[in-house]
Parts: sequence; structure tokens; C-alpha cells
Amino acid sequence: MGINSLPDIGPLRSQSSLERMYIEEYLQSKGFSLEDLQTCDKSEVKRLMTEACTYSSFKLAELESRAKFRQKIHFE
Repeated sequence: MGINSLPDIGPLRSQSSLERMYIEEYLQSKGFSLEDLQTCDKSEVKRLMTEACTYSSFKLAELESRAKFRQKIHFE
């Protein structure tokens, strides 16, 4: 079953592939996959996805910060 059939995480479909990768990485670190969320209750899905999205946002911000820092070093 694919991501398109997961009703509780519908917004995940429109996210970037890098953001999705970080979300999946976080879920795997907690012993879950996106498909596993189908068998969890809604409160557990919400908790896991909130944590996963927070993790993903942090990782994306870190990546952006590193890119800006490299650009600053190389072009100044």
C-alpha cells in the first residue's frame, strides 16, 4: 500500500522528496514506517508525525544553514 492510501498523513504527498526522506528517517529511528501508521490510532499518528515533521524541519534548516555558510566562505 502506498503513501497515497494513507488518509491521516495526506499533506505528506505534497512535501519535497528531501523532507519526506527526513520524515521517513525519523519514523524508522522510532521503529515505524509510513505504512505502519495505518495500524496506529489517530493520536499516535499525530504524535509521530508531529515529531517527524519537527525533525525534518530542523534537518532542512541545518542543510540550508550549511549551504549558506559554504557560499559565504567560497564567495567572500
